[in-house]
Amino acid sequence: MPSALSQKKGKVIYVARNPKDILVSYFYFHKLAKMLETPKDFDDFFEKFMRGDVFGCSWFEHVKTWYSHKDDMNMLFITYEEMIQDLHSAVQRIAVFLEKELNPEQLANVVKHSTFNNMKMIPNANYQHVPEYMFSHHEGTFMRKGTIGDWKHHFTVAQSERFDQVFQREMKDIPLRFIWAIQDI
Repeated sequence: MPSALSQKKGKVIYVARNPKDILVSYFYFHKLAKMLETPKDFDDFFEKFMRGDVFGCSWFEHVKTWYSHKDDMNMLFITYEEMIQDLHSAVQRIAVFLEKELNPEQLANVVKHSTFNNMKMIPNANYQHVPEYMFSHHEGTFMRKGTIGDWKHHFTVAQSERFDQVFQREMKDIPLRFIWAIQDI
């Protein structure tokens, strides 16, 4: 962790997403990003993710480590699902955290331009301009779906149950709550 962060000089916005959807998203990102190992198939990638044998380490360790330092630095934890559920409120929380006052028009403009569908159309956000030697654009797009609960179209029942057990064990001391499916909103 950079020393400036531990001394509360900087501000960190940590966006977490439910880990089942992260696993699916990361699977497709691994297929797209040429600098990463291309997954053999979803089942193989699932096993690697569960072991933390993917680029960037274990999702569980990453979240737990950052969360354990939330009081050591100026940090806002927010979830992707919160932003999908109520983007207006999420933008307000971020603005307050950053000590930025937004008038109603500015707030509405930020919300409008921050939707998944709008971000998907912006080349600098959707990575369209990343060269082919880095991204296999024919394999898909960087911003694929953004759907809460898409994991249900990929996980088997056994994988979901196993994931839930590991999640409960690993995250038992971390009071973060995730939305697992759109009907949970």
